[in-house]
Amino acid sequence: MILSQSNMGDMLHADGTHLTIDVGTGETSESNIDSLLEDEIGGRALATALAHERIPFDADPLGPENRLYLSTGPLQASMMSFTGRMNLTGLSPLTNGLLSTNAGGYLSRNFTPTGHSVVEFVGKSDELVAIHVRDDGVSVEPVGELEGARVSEVSEYMAEEHGLGPDNCIAIGPAGENRVRFASVMTFDSRAFGRGGLGAAFGAKNLKCVTFDGSYEPAVEIPDPPESEIHRDAATSDSMMRRQGTTSGTEFINDNFSLPTRYFSDFTFERAAEIGGNAVEEKKYKKESCSMCAFGCKLPTRDEDEGIETEGPEFETVFSFGSNQGVGDVVDVMKANELCDELGMDTISAGVTVAAYLASEDEFGNAKLAREVTRKIAHREGVGDLLAEGVARCHDELGVENWTVKGLEFAAHDGRVCHGQGLSYAVANRGADHMYASVMSLEYSGELNPEGLDGKAEHVVENENFAAFRDSGIVCAFASDNIDEERYEALFDADYEELLAAGARTVERERHFNNKRGLDRSDDVVPYADDLPGFESALDSYYQLRGWNDDGTVPDDAVEAGRVDAD
Repeated sequence: MILSQSNMGDMLHADGTHLTIDVGTGETSESNIDSLLEDEIGGRALATALAHERIPFDADPLGPENRLYLSTGPLQASMMSFTGRMNLTGLSPLTNGLLSTNAGGYLSRNFTPTGHSVVEFVGKSDELVAIHVRDDGVSVEPVGELEGARVSEVSEYMAEEHGLGPDNCIAIGPAGENRVRFASVMTFDSRAFGRGGLGAAFGAKNLKCVTFDGSYEPAVEIPDPPESEIHRDAATSDSMMRRQGTTSGTEFINDNFSLPTRYFSDFTFERAAEIGGNAVEEKKYKKESCSMCAFGCKLPTRDEDEGIETEGPEFETVFSFGSNQGVGDVVDVMKANELCDELGMDTISAGVTVAAYLASEDEFGNAKLAREVTRKIAHREGVGDLLAEGVARCHDELGVENWTVKGLEFAAHDGRVCHGQGLSYAVANRGADHMYASVMSLEYSGELNPEGLDGKAEHVVENENFAAFRDSGIVCAFASDNIDEERYEALFDADYEELLAAGARTVERERHFNNKRGLDRSDDVVPYADDLPGFESALDSYYQLRGWNDDGTVPDDAVEAGRVDAD
């Protein structure tokens, strides 16, 4: 199915301008992007289109020529559940490719009133700065006193000096300042723009924090129904995730599929019950959500004996700092989770990298050592300086296998068991990220046989397109039980195929950008590709469905013409 951008003009889209801020000079420019928004909705699609056009193909991810895009979508102007999220796009210091990541919390409802759909950060400051974005202007504040500050300390400073809370802020911790390649950008202290190390890109610009505050009211009308229906369904849902978050599936996955254990050397963890959903729920002491959301799946937890209070851990952290390190105490996982939030690091990449170190030292199960090494990574002290580069760059020196795709450490959902997820990891522009297509959900549910790859390339393509559209809306991934195709069509005033086409164009732009940086079919691989039956044929099918070349590259004229394959 071939669709041009001109087909998309009536679709619901974000309202606001494109603001560019030079971090070094403080200079700003503002441009109207209504025509671009009509085609690209907002969020990930909008940011990817701008990044593809404006970031040099040969840019250094840690250089001043890298540009970072914080963007919102049309649904952040609503009162609807599952919409408390924002998108961040830039050139990844970890994967060396274009990458988008999103985070929940309360930032979107403070960003949107500034009147911008996307804020672009360029250049580099000679000193550590915070930037304040208001609907009436932008100011740059030197914040040398925040050098080395943890994330919550940045929030405390902004509250004392400017009367702004963590819901107004994005910030980096010591890991970002020290260019740890998997450093996160944090908001609301515990919500992370996690994957891909964009926190290190902020650190390279000497940008410690950005705050948002305004009173602009977006001119976006959200169709109702289904807006109120979706909100009601979220409030009355009996989903186990409302009690246990993503940890609700831990024991099911461990018993029926695979919970990677001891740096991927085992498929099941004998202490899964001690770190799974019930164990986490026992530590939960109140309900929490993202902005406007009645689903309330967040996990404020604490252990009074150890004096630890955090938000989480979610399933991926239970894997990365639990089973994959051989750690079976939920309180130890909570401590690691809180440490990563404060230092500003992706818990998946950090946990897997620490697990690689524990494997090299034969120290599985040593939670105290794991936390010590985690701190060293954030400050690049001792062995932490090596580990801060990520598994792909340090595995040889450690003498362990390289459990990454395109430099991104693996998530928990095991492609050695769920073969469609293995294919998804291989082809994902973002690397070994389970959210890029989430094919494992079809394999867990039995809709697809986990074994084999016949016909699965089609599911990977469709799920990638949907995820890219969803991240442009922006809609939480946990809305799947509450927003079906019919409701998406009603919300965005478009045929479902048009929505998939918008997503497909985004995936294609990401791929084309990465191709220009040298990535091709040789990078679409997983460590266990030889054990996936028909892997090379599945790659061929994936490229054919996309209309790409056999070597995994996008024809230049396809991107220039705005052509995408939505089927």
